[in-house]
Amino acid sequence: MTAVAYNTPERRERALAALNEKPDGIVEAIAGKADVTPAEVLEILPQGAAVTIPAEQFSAIWSDMMTWGEVLMIVQTADIVLEVPGFLPEGTESHGWFNIHGDSPIGGHIKKDNCHAISFVDRAFHGRRSCSVWFMNANGQAMFKVFVRRDENKELKADQLSKFETLRDSLSR
Repeated sequence: MTAVAYNTPERRERALAALNEKPDGIVEAIAGKADVTPAEVLEILPQGAAVTIPAEQFSAIWSDMMTWGEVLMIVQTADIVLEVPGFLPEGTESHGWFNIHGDSPIGGHIKKDNCHAISFVDRAFHGRRSCSVWFMNANGQAMFKVFVRRDENKELKADQLSKFETLRDSLSR
């Protein structure tokens, strides 16, 4: 499933050129340089680096990630990159919102109806493997991301990585 279609071949070429300059850089920075969306950058990553799942899987994906232990949730705008470590709490749905509350610093209200697609991203980031789940809106922007945590040696936590890979693979069949 494609989150955002390319409007022109020129957009794709700009995205490819920007990605080639910094293949392990920040997706949003690559998109900004090319004047495309982050979704368009995810689409041109090497095969398997970004596996996109329909948004209808939101609840199933969230429920599975609740079992991962402490994750890192990131919300990125033009003005802030907010990083919040914590356990994903259970959520309830009401009027298009997914409300999350519990004994975790991660809490609030997600406009679930705005989620257009969910991408499992597995790529190098500044020379290290990085795995995350991106909840994308229809404009090709990440609403938020959930990252597999690193251990004391800065390696991805093996148990979370296994759960990430298992969930991605089970949904992409």
